[in-house]
Amino acid sequence: MSLVLDSSATLAWIFADETTAAIRVLFDRVADTGAFVPALWRLEVANSLTVAVRRKRIDADFRRAALADLSLLDITTDPQTVSHAWGETLGLADRFRLTLYDAAYLELAQRRRLPLATLDKDLRVAAVALGVVLLADG
Repeated sequence: MSLVLDSSATLAWIFADETTAAIRVLFDRVADTGAFVPALWRLEVANSLTVAVRRKRIDADFRRAALADLSLLDITTDPQTVSHAWGETLGLADRFRLTLYDAAYLELAQRRRLPLATLDKDLRVAAVALGVVLLADG
């Protein structure tokens, strides 16, 4: 596995109006070498797509196709996300004023010593402070 993938980078790949050259390169890398995600990633991505359906940004068929495309990628759910939630992850959330969800991506990248693919500004600042390599900067 080559990186930790967060939902912001994932959604930028799904929504054509948010896709950049850096995101295309990132997803070529994910297709080639896979990615790790915390246990909440699938829920976050599916929820964001459901909100987009409700707001009529996309339709249910588009959501279904996007999730099917993602399911073809070698994306591994980290089995230890929950066991770190009330310890290391909570500590990172407090230290950097992140949501626990964002801190889960940071904790995973730090623990696995993998680059983090995110577009979230606060998460990027925290990653830099911890020396975590960043991908997908726009």
